[in-house]
Amino acid sequence: MPTVQLFVTCLVDTFYPETGHAIVRILRRLGVNVEFPQAQTCCGQPSFNAGLWKETRPVAENTIQVFESAPGPVIVPSGSCAIMIKHGYPELFSDDPEWLDRAQELSARTYEFTEYLVDVLGVTDLGARWPGKITYHASCHPTRHLGLNRQPLALLANVQDAELVTLPEYEECCGFGGVFSIKHPELSAEMLKRKITNIEISQAPTLVVTEAGCRLHIAGGLIRQKKPQRVVHIAEVLDHR
Repeated sequence: MPTVQLFVTCLVDTFYPETGHAIVRILRRLGVNVEFPQAQTCCGQPSFNAGLWKETRPVAENTIQVFESAPGPVIVPSGSCAIMIKHGYPELFSDDPEWLDRAQELSARTYEFTEYLVDVLGVTDLGARWPGKITYHASCHPTRHLGLNRQPLALLANVQDAELVTLPEYEECCGFGGVFSIKHPELSAEMLKRKITNIEISQAPTLVVTEAGCRLHIAGGLIRQKKPQRVVHIAEVLDHR
């Protein structure tokens, strides 16, 4: 039985623990043993993206040390956090040979959740059922930096009783972008309005995402506008029976 470690991420841990639970159930059904290192914290992406690299280093060092406890794959339910570990850490420690080697070792065995299912386990049909229309928002980080678009769509295509409809401009940013939404709130709000308009055009009551940040941002906009649509992480759809 293969063993993986789950890096649950801050937003999932704080706002959407059900996503983490769904991932654990899915992996266990596939015969994968899941470990959850209790000492894990933030990956450091917000401070890294803000240019605060000195402040990021202790956070990144802790993450590397925590996940060095086991040699297996590290599974992340967020492409943005996976990118931080896979690409951000080697960049952060580029001037430190000892930590760079450790960062690259962790980078090489870190996978976004759908990437691990499709590209490592070779699974696209999990026997999931989700009645009705669903549509998919392709979050920026996994789509543009990791090239992950085929994987979530392949998984959603095999969900029974679901009608997968195309979201207009589905690859356009929702306006979250981590610190982008804080630095440029007016622009972020306009991008969100456009995303919500496209969700309405799709006529799907459920929007599926792979990023908790996008989920938080879009769901908040839907609630404030008193819209009926819901936003769910792909793991919750794939776990549904």
